[in-house]
Amino acid sequence: MHYLSRVWSRGTVAGLVALVGAVAAPAVASAAQSHQSGFVYVNDNTAGANTVAGFSRQADGRLTPLTRSPFDAGGAGTGSGLASQGAIQVTSDGRYVIAADAGSNQISVLRIEHDGALKPVSHGVVSSGGTTPVSVAEHDGLVYVANAGAGGSNYTGFTLGSGGRLRPLAGSTVALPDDAQPGDVLFNSTGTNLIGARIGSSLIDSFSVGRDGRLTAAAGSPFAAQGAGPFGSEFRPTDSSQLFVSNAHGGTGNGTVSAFSVAADGALSSIGASPFADVQTAPCWVEITRDGEFLFTVNTGSGTISRYSIAVDGTLTLLGSTPVSGQAGVGAVDARLSTDGQTLYVDESRVATVGEFTVKGGQLSELGTVSLPSGAAAAGVATR
Repeated sequence: MHYLSRVWSRGTVAGLVALVGAVAAPAVASAAQSHQSGFVYVNDNTAGANTVAGFSRQADGRLTPLTRSPFDAGGAGTGSGLASQGAIQVTSDGRYVIAADAGSNQISVLRIEHDGALKPVSHGVVSSGGTTPVSVAEHDGLVYVANAGAGGSNYTGFTLGSGGRLRPLAGSTVALPDDAQPGDVLFNSTGTNLIGARIGSSLIDSFSVGRDGRLTAAAGSPFAAQGAGPFGSEFRPTDSSQLFVSNAHGGTGNGTVSAFSVAADGALSSIGASPFADVQTAPCWVEITRDGEFLFTVNTGSGTISRYSIAVDGTLTLLGSTPVSGQAGVGAVDARLSTDGQTLYVDESRVATVGEFTVKGGQLSELGTVSLPSGAAAAGVATR
């Protein structure tokens, strides 16, 4: 898909990186380093100079801050929470991190070194093409950014070159009204569709993606959401035609998650009895297990993570809700699974920590937390 399709898959690159790292690592490497099984990155969204916190993931899922973390992103954060999902992403080839710099209307690209450290690429900080970028999507070198600020709200496309340099894609910008407040933009697994959730006006934009990377709106787009405040979104990893969207603004105990079938042209149609009750407050961030069997949504207002099973046709069944320790979950935001699917990491920005949860099927058990850097107003979690 697309003219910038990668020759190597993420798994191939990750495997080679791990091999090189193992060969290059000194014999005196610590036991923790020898059991490293991936990396986790958080957009700190710090006021002024923005940074990205980096962590080494151990075999049991626990996190250890990387040496020299946090890493300078190059742009500026806002110093306050972003109402969005996906403010930081690892590219599909596993080589780069792309972070939104919401305070300076920029996006940054950083190269992932063999030890997980981040290094800015040449010309790696560019204009987001609008104001207040809050969400980033990438597929095989095609990048779209959701800009949420008044006077410059839009979706804007870029191409990602082999050296990590972003270039604006001419004719790609889709303007949005000032009240749209887009909170999430994402591709399906094949890169043929892209959607964007408008939190402010409770609408969902849906597009087909051309071979040139430009967007064509589906007939009927934007579509009315099935609840107030459509927020987090995720395509099912095992079925690119199924889309799930949390509805955050239904009030106390009235959160829901919607399930849609997505046609080739991007048209959305409801699945079964959608939306499905969450029985919690403000379900905002959505993550689905790699096997497509279970969905988790972080309930920012009630301090819990709801767990659903997903039927073949996309119907959701609520399994229950797992509390986040203490009151850390009240205000918890973005969440992301490790690449092996065994651990869920939750950005508990209100208390400046990342929560670690072991995943077994549709069940979660909390391992513990790790602290974020001083001054972090974290937005977004990415894993590799």
